[in-house]
Amino acid sequence: MIERFESIVRQIGTVLIGKEPQVRLALTCLFARGHLLIEDLPGIGKTTMAKVLAKCMGLDFQRVQFTSDMLPGDILGVSIFDQKAATFHFHPGPIFTQVLLADEINRATPKTQSALLEAMEEQQVTIEGETRTLKQPFFVIATQNPLEHAGTFPLPESQMDRFLMRITLGYPDRAAEKKILKGEGAQAVLDAMGACMMHDDVFGIQAEISRVRASETFIDYLQDIIHFTRTSPRFHFGMSPRAGLALQQASRAWAHMQGRDYMVPEDLQMVLPWVVGHRLRSRTDGLEIPQNRLIEIFSQVPVPL
Repeated sequence: MIERFESIVRQIGTVLIGKEPQVRLALTCLFARGHLLIEDLPGIGKTTMAKVLAKCMGLDFQRVQFTSDMLPGDILGVSIFDQKAATFHFHPGPIFTQVLLADEINRATPKTQSALLEAMEEQQVTIEGETRTLKQPFFVIATQNPLEHAGTFPLPESQMDRFLMRITLGYPDRAAEKKILKGEGAQAVLDAMGACMMHDDVFGIQAEISRVRASETFIDYLQDIIHFTRTSPRFHFGMSPRAGLALQQASRAWAHMQGRDYMVPEDLQMVLPWVVGHRLRSRTDGLEIPQNRLIEIFSQVPVPL
């Protein structure tokens, strides 16, 4: 099982050079039935990561470039009147896919961003009073630029909470960037890449992850983490029950990728900053807490023996 995941990481790494930790986190998020938010500067490789993940999993893929004049119907679809038939016909939008790349999601207005809320939470959309089920599995991989960039709108808290993880890519190191500049990892490599798995394989992995066990000790540690966020003077508000479930599910997926059918506290620690970083705010200034600082803060919670 471990070798299977390592093979996937290596294959993705032929396109996304020097980003192995981020690839592992992204796979953890997707196999945990979550949605992924990638935040970083333009040109770092956010869109490339989304494309290669979709292609490697062998799933249907659609890309939407979010802009300030986009409307919810541009994502969900619209009904158009057919004069000959004297009836309306629904034309599905790009959300009716398995992997949706919401590129630069924070360039759209909050009204348009909210079009994704029901889809991300319930795997369905309600359009003109009719509920339509989305394809399964359904993943949203959204990218966003830092808020200080011109033409961006902050994602509402309800939208941020729908993302299981938020990661950043950062600049490549010197060796990785040299390969990029030499053409290794170019678009041609992505075009030539085959699927790492098939549709049924993704469902199989997700089913296996749901069976990963959580001991009483692990649950107690998870509850200690949640309680700490609610009582510590460092945080403006604590983790919600949904955030606790998200942290457990991400830990479960990480444990499975390590070849185990049970979770240990180290699994939780590995995913913790990327699961809770976009859900917590500093009590002093109301801003997000840097991930390295979060790791330091949560180290104060005793690990059960």
